[in-house]
Amino acid sequence: MKKLIDEAILRAIETKEVAGVNFLVYKDGKELIYAEGGVQNIDDNKPFKRDTIFRLFSQTKPITAAAAMILVERGMLDLTDEVSKFLPAYKNIKTIKDGQVVNCNRPMLVKDLLDMTSGLVYPDINCEAGRQTTKVFLDLEHRIDSDNPMTTREVADQLAECVLDFEPGSSFRYGTSADVLGAVIEVVAGTKFGDFLREEIFEPLEMKDTAFYVPEDKMGRLATAYRTSTNKDGETRLKEYDWNNLGVRRDAIKPPAFESGGAGLLSTVDDYMKFGQMLLNGGSFKDAHILKPATVRFMTSGELSARQQVALEDWTGLWGYSYNNLLRVCKNSSRSSYISCNGEYGWDGWLGAYFSNFPNENMTIVMGTQKVDGGTFALTRKLRNIVLSHVL
Repeated sequence: MKKLIDEAILRAIETKEVAGVNFLVYKDGKELIYAEGGVQNIDDNKPFKRDTIFRLFSQTKPITAAAAMILVERGMLDLTDEVSKFLPAYKNIKTIKDGQVVNCNRPMLVKDLLDMTSGLVYPDINCEAGRQTTKVFLDLEHRIDSDNPMTTREVADQLAECVLDFEPGSSFRYGTSADVLGAVIEVVAGTKFGDFLREEIFEPLEMKDTAFYVPEDKMGRLATAYRTSTNKDGETRLKEYDWNNLGVRRDAIKPPAFESGGAGLLSTVDDYMKFGQMLLNGGSFKDAHILKPATVRFMTSGELSARQQVALEDWTGLWGYSYNNLLRVCKNSSRSSYISCNGEYGWDGWLGAYFSNFPNENMTIVMGTQKVDGGTFALTRKLRNIVLSHVL
């Protein structure tokens, strides 16, 4: 199995699908496989190693969900609380019906943020909600290096001024819900979102390389992100990703004012494995106790309602899966486009970071890479298929 994984990684590097990647599998609480290949930076030919730091982007979301669950089990947060209880800007949310801006019939709930059923969207020129959201992120980008950068709370409040794509709870759409949830957590916990994550999750789990920025003494371990392109001669090449995305600094050089609950964290495979193993173990890892088993079961076993699920059906790569608590959850592995297991859960990131837990198999997979528009891409599926075909 290790030989097959090494060969798949080598092919992806040779074809310039990725510049570098690492891949870690734990089973029954022990390391089953570790593999790596390629470089973290093409210019200096620095190898992509086990301690390479990479941007999680949307793989931040499961950590944000766990933070919310900490507050839930402490009785500090009720998932049916209205978001406006904590963020008053959400008191008069609106959507569009028959071309007209109208008041929403029901409030946005905290659970809507966890399930992406809030109506909040990412920037998108193809719908009015997305166009208004685009303006918020342009303002965020414009101020990112100013003396007055937008904070987590300010981003959430500005998003409240945008029309929603649909009535809260009536459908599903992937968007800025986790960023707003980060602001809710700040209010409930009475501390900055990043401080809460550090004190409640990262420090207890000894996730020493996970944060919203990279300290100067660790900068040499930060992977460069690349996108695959084709030149005029038809040759495939890798070009460096050189812009900020979704308000997240590309260079990661300083603590951001906007701590994005949906996209802002950086980590390593070993750090994220600790988080994955914590969930797989029912909330504990070694001497750290983050959540109770019942809380983890609730967090990792949900699904959308039938009418919400309709909006997820055309998401290529998620056939057979539902979504809940900022996680994909496999409900029907026979419909999947890759070898899957009922009950598995996890998520991925825009630059190709990947995480999946398999409770019935007692296994966790974590992958690190930095490929623009990665998500769960071809290499991820191939490596999964190798592991699961040998393990199941």
